[in-house]
Amino acid sequence: MSRSHYKHFLTIPTRWMDNDIYGHVNNVVYYSWFDTVINEYLIRVGGLDIHNAPIVGFAVDSGCTYKKSFSFPELVHAGLCVTKLGNSSVRYEVGLFGEGDEVPRASGFFVHVFVDRAARKSVAIPAKIRDALQAISIALPNHELNLATHDT
Repeated sequence: MSRSHYKHFLTIPTRWMDNDIYGHVNNVVYYSWFDTVINEYLIRVGGLDIHNAPIVGFAVDSGCTYKKSFSFPELVHAGLCVTKLGNSSVRYEVGLFGEGDEVPRASGFFVHVFVDRAARKSVAIPAKIRDALQAISIALPNHELNLATHDT
């Protein structure tokens, strides 16, 4: 997907500690960027109270394809959109772009299932969060999407 597919962006600076011995950002950091752009959006736009909300999102699936590395010091432009919105689950697509990049240096997906915090059972996505997710939802042809099967 190109930059235009993503509906929300967050700029994240690389940190000195992100570089590994090979001189580029280590692969595990990319997943933290996925988590950061998704949760920033859920908190800021969806109103998620990560400390007290009775319903929270649990990560159940994720993946990343690495095409070109980042290194310190550099800004990462994390793009976010939703490609599948079910009753209790959502599939996000994330693209990580460098300054001026039109295609992501890394792209991936992340699936949340929303659960009752105490019971740990899946529940419907809360209305305010659903509205926020709908706002960044896009339609992709099936050949561009490996559909997740985690919805209830």
